[in-house]
Amino acid sequence: MLAELFQTDIFALFLVFSRMGSALMLLPGYGEPYVNPRFRLMLAIAISLVITPLASPYLPPMPGNFIHLLLLLIGEIIIGLFIGAVARFLLSTLQVAGMVIAYQAGLANAFVKDPVSQSQGALFGAFLTITGLLMIFTTDLHYMFIHALVDSYTLFTPGAPLPFGEFSEVLSRVISDSFSMSIRIAAPFLVMGLIFYLGLGLLGRLMPQVQVFFIVLPVQVALGMFVLAFTFGAGLTLWIAYFESVFSGFMILEQGNG
Repeated sequence: MLAELFQTDIFALFLVFSRMGSALMLLPGYGEPYVNPRFRLMLAIAISLVITPLASPYLPPMPGNFIHLLLLLIGEIIIGLFIGAVARFLLSTLQVAGMVIAYQAGLANAFVKDPVSQSQGALFGAFLTITGLLMIFTTDLHYMFIHALVDSYTLFTPGAPLPFGEFSEVLSRVISDSFSMSIRIAAPFLVMGLIFYLGLGLLGRLMPQVQVFFIVLPVQVALGMFVLAFTFGAGLTLWIAYFESVFSGFMILEQGNG
C-alpha cells in the first residue's frame, strides 16, 4: 500500500514537472541561453513540488500501459511549450520594434550580439529586449507565469485531447497583435523617418552635386537618439501593459472555462 502511494506521488510530480520544465525552457528570463541549465532544472523541480498538491485533483491515475504514459507526457510537454511560446512571442515584440527603430535611426547595420537570442541583432533590438526582461522582473510579472501554469490545469486537463485548433488560433492572434504593438512602439520613429527622408529628398533636389546622404547621416543618428530619449519610457510602459493584459486575459479565459 505504501509503495503504491509513493509510486502515485512520484507519477504526479513527474507529470507536473513535464509541463513546468517545458514551459521554463521558453519563458522569458527563465529559458534564456545564459541561464544555467542546472539552475533551471532545480527551479522547475521546486515549482513542481509546490504546484503538485494544487494540480492533483486534475491529474489522471497512472496509466498501466507504457504507450498511454508516453502520450500523456508528450501532451504535458506540448502544453508547457505552448504557454512558453506565448510569452516568448510577446517578448519578441521589442526585438521587432528595435529593428524598425534602428532602420529609421540610421543604425540598421549596427549589429551586436543579442544575449537573449545568442545571435547578431539590431542594436536597439537587443537594448529593448534586455530592458523588457528587466521590466518583467521589476514589475513582478514573472509571478504571472507561475499563475498561468497553475491555472492551465483548469483548462488543459492532463489526459484530455489537446485543442490544437485553439493553440494555433491563439498563437496566430498573439503574433499578429505583437507585430501591431511593435509598429505602435516604433511609430514616433516612423514619423521621424518619413519627415527626415522627405526633407532629404528635397535637399538632394536643391543640391544634386552634394552627397547629401553621407553629410546628414550623423544628423539622422542624433535625431534618432533624441526621439528615443523622449519615447523610451512611454514605449516600454505601453509594452508592459500589453504583456500584462495578454497574460491576464489568458488566465481569465482559463478560469472562465474551468
